[in-house]
Amino acid sequence: MQKPASRSQSKRGALDAESHAEAFQKTRDARRSELVEDYVELVAELIDTEGEARQVEIARRLGVAQPTVAKMLKRLAEEGLTLQKPYRGVFLTESGRQLASECRRRHEIVESFLRALGVDAEIARHDAEGIEHYVSAETLEVFEEYVARHRTVTD
Repeated sequence: MQKPASRSQSKRGALDAESHAEAFQKTRDARRSELVEDYVELVAELIDTEGEARQVEIARRLGVAQPTVAKMLKRLAEEGLTLQKPYRGVFLTESGRQLASECRRRHEIVESFLRALGVDAEIARHDAEGIEHYVSAETLEVFEEYVARHRTVTD
């Protein structure tokens, strides 16, 4: 006996219009937040490793022009994620530190998962940089469980 098609799938297995639109909306939302998350994560990394995050270094690391960084830093400040002081670096607010921590955690989970699958370390690091923004909390949880099981088996 064949199972009836779920609400989100037609008889041929294709997503219905509502589910399809929902999936695309999630992707668009992730794209919008990706750049913000990358900047906040980089600012946190620079503060941790260099002791400060300066606009010129952010531009160099991201491979963009300083005016592009200045525009984004203004947006981050407006969103309450960063603070800038004249002639000083960029600082994260508590909200910015929290977002950076969440981004770093997602990145580490995705990278660990890719490594557990046998992906080369450098490739896993680069791929995780893109994937981390598009993975749901549920998928991250499964990745984390897989990595934990894989470590137990290989240890």
